[in-house]
Amino acid sequence: MSDLPNENVHDYPRPPRLEAVPHRVCIRLGDRTIANTTRALRVLETHHAPTYYLPPEDVAADFAPASGGSFCEWKGQARYFDVSAGGILAPRAAWSYAAPSRAFAALADHLAFYAGLMTSCSVGGEPVIPQPGDFYGGWVTANLTGRPKGARGTEHW
Repeated sequence: MSDLPNENVHDYPRPPRLEAVPHRVCIRLGDRTIANTTRALRVLETHHAPTYYLPPEDVAADFAPASGGSFCEWKGQARYFDVSAGGILAPRAAWSYAAPSRAFAALADHLAFYAGLMTSCSVGGEPVIPQPGDFYGGWVTANLTGRPKGARGTEHW
């Protein structure tokens, strides 16, 4: 049984909120654990699955800048990275904010990962599935209810 609290993605705030994660966050790429931390942060935003950000010193992988970027009205300009570990390359699998907005300053240089491009991700021991769609990087765990943005028909929420 999970000790993650039940949460509904429709109850998350707008503008988004940044908070510390009181659970262990783990990421595997191939046969390597590239992250195992209790120091993650997450962003909660209405209709989105939580996005988890890990301190770079808690991630054991190689990163190379990837092309392109994106802009979040709340957090600022994101940069993307190819991630490699154990001979496996995951293109454009992570992103970070070098200079986030003041409200999200704690995210500076923390790394977020697309769960679908990693071998596995977990929060508090619960397996993660990716937020629907190919743009948003939220992590869906069994404790979440509501329909997260990203799936067909949710484009204009």
